[in-house]
Amino acid sequence: MKHPRLLLLLVALTFSATLRAATPPPNFLLIIADDFTFSDVGCYGGQAYTPTIDKLARDGLKFTRCFQAAPMCSPTRHALYTGMYPIKTGAYPNHTFVSRPNTVSLVQRLRAGGYRVALSGKSHVGPAEVLPFEPLPDPLNGKAHRAFLASAAREKKPFCLVVASHNPHSPWTQGDRSRYDAAKLRLPPDWADTPETRDDFRNYLAECTALDAEVADALALLTETGRDKDTVVVFLSEQGTSLPRAKWNLYDRGIQSACLVRWPGNVRPGTTTAAMIEYVDILPTFLEIAGQPRTSDLDGRSFLPVLRGATDSHKEFVFAQYTNRGVNNGSDHYGIRSVRSARYKYIWNFTPGDPYANASMKNATYESWVKAAAAGDVGARAAIQRLLHRTEVEFYDVLADPAELKNLSAEAALAPEMARHRAQLDAWMQAQGDRGQATEMEALRHMKRYVEDPGAASGAPKQKKKAANKTP
Repeated sequence: MKHPRLLLLLVALTFSATLRAATPPPNFLLIIADDFTFSDVGCYGGQAYTPTIDKLARDGLKFTRCFQAAPMCSPTRHALYTGMYPIKTGAYPNHTFVSRPNTVSLVQRLRAGGYRVALSGKSHVGPAEVLPFEPLPDPLNGKAHRAFLASAAREKKPFCLVVASHNPHSPWTQGDRSRYDAAKLRLPPDWADTPETRDDFRNYLAECTALDAEVADALALLTETGRDKDTVVVFLSEQGTSLPRAKWNLYDRGIQSACLVRWPGNVRPGTTTAAMIEYVDILPTFLEIAGQPRTSDLDGRSFLPVLRGATDSHKEFVFAQYTNRGVNNGSDHYGIRSVRSARYKYIWNFTPGDPYANASMKNATYESWVKAAAAGDVGARAAIQRLLHRTEVEFYDVLADPAELKNLSAEAALAPEMARHRAQLDAWMQAQGDRGQATEMEALRHMKRYVEDPGAASGAPKQKKKAANKTP
């Protein structure tokens, strides 16, 4: 043959294709908490008793820098399932839906590779044409979930099962509160220390432990059905608690997430990485693991090399957006964008002179701060001031100041770093079609309640009373 190297290449490609066909792709179990601050997880140094989650960290890889694109449930989940940032898909306010034409999600992409894809628990996404999960009972029901796994096995199909808990979303009604002594809890330094704060924090931590029991049930399902060795398990804590300065904010307690990955034979147990990843990177990673192509519309990039231990880096910058317009008990508008590197966080508040308000200011904790401040409590006054009054630009050294208490935006020596971060933020916004305040004011068009009832847009939505079943 005139081209022996070509022949060898063809043989190698044929052998590689045959090998891939003979090796079935792994299954995926994606477990998502609901409003669980990453730093409260036991294995992240937190006070929540989470033995199952902590063991998952010992059995796999712990990411110390995982971030999401929004500090609210609905845009976070849309970004996770589509691999695209919220404004790009139109799913950027809370209680939202995908409006970008021809958007396909994790469901269709994995199905194209032969997967069965199901969701058990909280949805908070739509429309169904974009996210056509097979529905499974909520909460985790052993019989129905075993039947799903058995059905996939009979069909010789891999599965992707999303278990989306409602815990520890408020109201905090589950879990054993007696495990936690409210008087001995360590409070974040930006909170006012009141009895109500400690009581709410204790109740929230108890529900974090109830979540841990759900994680145990999900992992037991794999073990009992013999699928624990061929399944990639990913645990995510979602955005932070609805207590002040976490959820509904772009501080790390609002947009950083716990991320643990267990993959027997591929991920080295008991390892930790500082690689910066985002929720939009998870879908491309699943696709690469499953041998599926990544299309150009995805914003995320696969971090499979990080999982395999080939590298300890992934991204230099991560981005986030917050749309206050339309949130429960929210002010008319208060748009925020941020960009974060390993050391610094740049936050842009579009209208810092306008009122800032959301549901975190309609609970016993915040109301106790107001009373304490009125009675002369200096700490409570400072906590309220920090929450309500912000400069247009906030800039933090997140390594030296992880609680983001010292705004460095006026430091002349940091002007080059601020300019570098702002350039990255501007480029990201432009790429996403984000027009800043104009995009914020259009948010109600992307919320189901206003699409169904345009007259509702005449006033800000009121806080809905949460039932014990955690309806979002």
